[in-house]
Amino acid sequence: MSSRSIRQASVLRRSSLALALAMGMGLTGTVFAQSTTGSLFGSAEPGETVQITSSTGVTRSTTVAENGRYTFNNLPLGTYKVSLMKGGATVDTRDNVQLKVNAGTDVSFAAAAATATSAENLSAVTVTGNALPPIDVSSVDSRTVITQTQLKQLPLGRTAESIALLAPGVSQGATGTGFASPTGQALVSFGGSSVSENAYYINGMNTTDPISGYGGMALPYGAIDQQEILTGGYGAQYGRSDGGVISIVGRRGSNEFHFGGQVLWTPEFGKADPINAKYPSSSVRDGQVYRYRNLNKDWEAVYSAYAGGPLIKDTLFGFIAVEGAKREGDSVALASSNKITQYTYKDPKMYAKLDWNINDNNLLELTGASYQHNYTGDVYNFNNRTRAYGSFIAPDTASSTKQRMWIAKYTSYITDSLTLTAQYGKQDTKLFTRTGTTDPNLIPILGAESQNPAYTAGFPQGITNAQNLTVVPDPKHESKVSNYRVDLSYVLGDHTISAGIDNQNTQDLNDGQSVYNNFGYEWSYGTVEDSGIANGAVSSPVGTPYYVSQYRQQTAASVRVRQRAQYIQDEWQVSDTVKLSLGLRNDQFTNYNGSGQAYITQTKPQWAPRLGGSWDVYGDSTFKVYANAGRYYLALPLVPALRGASGSTQTNTYFSYTGIDPATGYPTGLTPLNTVNGPGQPYSPNNEYGQAKDPNIVSAKGLKSEYQDEFIAGFDKTWGENWVYGAKLTYRALRNAIDDYCDTGDTPPGRLQQLFTASGSNVDLAAAGVSCYLFNPGRANTFLAPNAAGGYDRVRATNDDLGFPHLKRHYYAVELHLQHLKGDGKWWGNVSYVFSKLYGNSEGQTDSDAGTRSDPSVTQAWDNAPLMVYSNGKLANDHTHELKAYGAYEITPEWQVSGNIAIVSGAPRNCYGGFGPDQIDAGYGTTSYHWCNGLPSPPGAAGRNPITHTVSAALAYRPAFAEGRLGFTAEVFNLFNEQKKTQSYPYYATSSAPLPTYNAPIAFQTPRYFRFGVTYDY
Repeated sequence: MSSRSIRQASVLRRSSLALALAMGMGLTGTVFAQSTTGSLFGSAEPGETVQITSSTGVTRSTTVAENGRYTFNNLPLGTYKVSLMKGGATVDTRDNVQLKVNAGTDVSFAAAAATATSAENLSAVTVTGNALPPIDVSSVDSRTVITQTQLKQLPLGRTAESIALLAPGVSQGATGTGFASPTGQALVSFGGSSVSENAYYINGMNTTDPISGYGGMALPYGAIDQQEILTGGYGAQYGRSDGGVISIVGRRGSNEFHFGGQVLWTPEFGKADPINAKYPSSSVRDGQVYRYRNLNKDWEAVYSAYAGGPLIKDTLFGFIAVEGAKREGDSVALASSNKITQYTYKDPKMYAKLDWNINDNNLLELTGASYQHNYTGDVYNFNNRTRAYGSFIAPDTASSTKQRMWIAKYTSYITDSLTLTAQYGKQDTKLFTRTGTTDPNLIPILGAESQNPAYTAGFPQGITNAQNLTVVPDPKHESKVSNYRVDLSYVLGDHTISAGIDNQNTQDLNDGQSVYNNFGYEWSYGTVEDSGIANGAVSSPVGTPYYVSQYRQQTAASVRVRQRAQYIQDEWQVSDTVKLSLGLRNDQFTNYNGSGQAYITQTKPQWAPRLGGSWDVYGDSTFKVYANAGRYYLALPLVPALRGASGSTQTNTYFSYTGIDPATGYPTGLTPLNTVNGPGQPYSPNNEYGQAKDPNIVSAKGLKSEYQDEFIAGFDKTWGENWVYGAKLTYRALRNAIDDYCDTGDTPPGRLQQLFTASGSNVDLAAAGVSCYLFNPGRANTFLAPNAAGGYDRVRATNDDLGFPHLKRHYYAVELHLQHLKGDGKWWGNVSYVFSKLYGNSEGQTDSDAGTRSDPSVTQAWDNAPLMVYSNGKLANDHTHELKAYGAYEITPEWQVSGNIAIVSGAPRNCYGGFGPDQIDAGYGTTSYHWCNGLPSPPGAAGRNPITHTVSAALAYRPAFAEGRLGFTAEVFNLFNEQKKTQSYPYYATSSAPLPTYNAPIAFQTPRYFRFGVTYDY
């Protein structure tokens, strides 16, 4: 590694040719998936000196090796001046070289024949960084980097996920079933993985939501220097993701003072009317409005400012950014509820960074950030026929999500060959809720559409009441994350060897939900299905198919996960043009329940090899061929411990009824129905009666972590001066997953109960407190159950014993891409096309159709064998064709236009009905199985949602009189106002009683809207 100097140059001369080769190729710098640095490399005449100077005053120099190559690794991001020196004089310069995160930049000089006497003339010849080779031949991974300059130009949503959607193979996750980050951002899928399998980083720290894996922390938009979207192939230094990585590098101060601000306004009048959601043609309510959406519009204003510069020149630098957003609007609920909510969101954000160059060889970085997502609303009556507002009902449940994080990072260049990096950070998220002032003596009504129509005259949608609260969370709920890692990098001949630890502790504190009202239950209406109520566990009412139940729910726990990892990585420069990246990672995960007991212990070695190679075909960074293969492990998130490993209550008490109160929706004339627990006794299909969980009967013995294998091969090649084209092949296979298995009941006996009995055990699983086991679906598992002697009986159940297919999720993709660099011209652009196929019987940790009804790794899939019959098909995140294009064109120095286009195949549609030709309830209701109208219906068999075409554009004006500092923008999103449905209601039920909502739209494209802005940058 070259020598370092913060305020003055020094020269390093090497006597070892092998070491010079390893360093001089510029390909040996370790490539970190969540790096916050970049590197410079190139060629020049051997023996000359190359000196670099950053915008923060960092100056480093090195001697060009005998093979004519040089390198600088681990450079803070920013702009650099790279100078070639001969005899102490500057003979050539490359100025304004902009580094990209986690990438190498080739800055080569022609073999200099110049002498010191001609240096005066040659030093005046300066080439800007725009003329540098565009291909990073030092990397073997797959990534897209969006810079601050591009973010200012492109019409984008102001979230990390909106930026990530620019990358090939990244698609929008389901939005109609409640998937969102803790602060409300929509989620994305990388390469067919589920939306909870991604990792989010800010300045090198993992900020992924620890509870469910839904998103990460957000920064003020103006604080983002670069965002790296990594879609595969990263090294052993990083893990805990088998989807993709969103890594944000925040801005930092430099030796020049900069400040600025921006005001953005999205007016309500600039928004097109959302189309109404109607019942489909197949429904008995064909043409009726399912949800009136025309009034669902809002306005938004965003105010932001930033400032940065030297606190002590060349030594201490600071940067700060703040942002405040306010959004107000209306939201009409489902037609059956006859309610409308007037809401307000307020979202303040802050980011601050200090950089301290302690001395020549030691650097310290401190980062702090916060984000607050506040929601308030008022609920009113609403007449869906006249579209008229009614009387005020009550305030909606208010929420306030407060995220705070800080990071300290220390870098020490111990010797020219040895570098130490240590980082420690914490994140805290408080998830506060405050219930509205609704009448606590009013019981909410669920399933009004299933009420006996003989008692609902004049109310075709059923009878409800003003209670808008069902279950409410604990207001003291919060999550905590601590993350620390230590990395050592050592240069040894042709090898750069890195090793380190990557540790993380996560906690979910005071998490839980309970029914809101003084009675502690909700009224839930239903109709008897062919197999009875709860698969025969409850007697049907006499003479009528209609019943009602008192539903009770209570969950409360504080749980945690301990994650540890060690790695070693070798970046081996095999020859001048060939580099190999060889890594091995070992992950360990331990999950603890609400009593502090470990219920999953995965501390045996979980080896994850990472192998890659890059070939600089012509040796001039114009043609790269690369390939990599890797295994990626993923820990179980915190949320499964709440119900699966900790005490919880979820019961129903069933009744028949002879009337409905027209004022409250309450049933009248109640008669208790018999259950397997006795007449009028509560029943829980998953045995959730509030009892504490034995950690030995929560998960299968020897439970293995989820992991995925990935294989990538591709090339990138320049075409002329400013064009780059390429292609890539990707194959991903999910090899193991974790979900819950619940076929453990005793009335009738579940499969697992039968297996224990057949083995000679006298264990009664339900009496022993067994509800569901976390297990590895699609393979053999060993289950324990407590016996009368105080020990445990065990059964090893094969896949055939449980009646399951093998686990399957396969993703194939072909990617083509074409890029035009701006260079010294007027425009830049990027076009990519991905043809992909995603199929199998497991989406991964989540179930897009179920959404908030199903937490990660405890989905309804795999609960029993009938659920997985005909389960192999097109998975939820399968989008066969994805064409994306974005870029900007400078009409004049004052005027610029930019655009962003995405043409994406619709997601597969599903149809869930009763099981088998007879359409029975096989334990989970008649809307749960891969059967439709008595016929097999694998995933995707119902067709696809329509292809979407989203075109957005922006016009910017920076008047010359303001020297480019003042800017005005007008942006239009979804220019052609296409509002196709992106998600459909998949539940059919039975041919004798099909649900009228089957195939109804539950999510659409966002209608066209305009955003106007004023910006000042100094």
